[in-house]
Parts: sequence; structure tokens; C-alpha cells
Amino acid sequence: KYFNMYQADTQIRVRYAETDQMSYVYYGNYAMYFEVGRVEAMRQIGFSYRKMEEEGVMMPVLESHFRYIKPGKYDEKLTIRTKIPSMPGVKIRFEYEVLNEQGELITEGWTVLAFLKKENHQPTRPPKNLLDLLKPYF
Repeated sequence: KYFNMYQADTQIRVRYAETDQMSYVYYGNYAMYFEVGRVEAMRQIGFSYRKMEEEGVMMPVLESHFRYIKPGKYDEKLTIRTKIPSMPGVKIRFEYEVLNEQGELITEGWTVLAFLKKENHQPTRPPKNLLDLLKPYF
């Protein structure tokens, strides 16, 4: 298994609308792919973003970084590998690898999100159930 981190894979197929004139994934769409990976990684351990927001906590992105290695292409099935490298505090870091159908790394990056109380936008601790779900991986 994985040591000292949580990791999950999710797959997406590149839609025509996500590509540029060369049929390559438009670079700005990787932010959306990272979000899909993040939400699905949380879902796979039994955590619901929607429930967290209903309970008054939101997670805005504070930082994002992308490194483009090779292009993703129209109609290709991409794997978004999402890792949480450390237990979250008031911030949580996600690391991503996007792999093409041949298993080659095409894009990598990371995001940092904060946990904020919806009513006053003040930093808050992560929801206890999220910490409980992540604990076995660290």
C-alpha cells in the first residue's frame, strides 16, 4: 500500500470542447481536471464535499502550480492520480499526476486549499470525519 500518504486515481476522457486547435488539451483545463481528481479522491475515502459545505465549511484554492510535460489529446482517457502527502491542518495540499493512456506522465502539479467557515470566512480546522478517514494512511 502507500506509506505516509493517501492516493487515489480517477479517469476522464478528453472532450472536444477541452482542446485547442491542435486537438491538445487547453492548458487552463488542467485546473478543472485537478478539481475532478480532488473531489473523486475525497469521495473514494467516503468524504463528501457537499456535506462539508452544507455543514458550513468551504475549501477555496490558495495556490496552484502546473508543469506541462506532454500534451493530452482529444478522446484520450487520462488518469488523474491525486495524492494527499500529509495530514491537513487549516490548509490541505493535494499533488497530482496526469497520465495518458500509455501511462506516461503528461502534467503534474499541486494545489493548496484552506478550510474556512462559511459564515465569516475565518480559517478553521478540517472536519473531524475527514481527519478520521485520512488517519489510517499516515
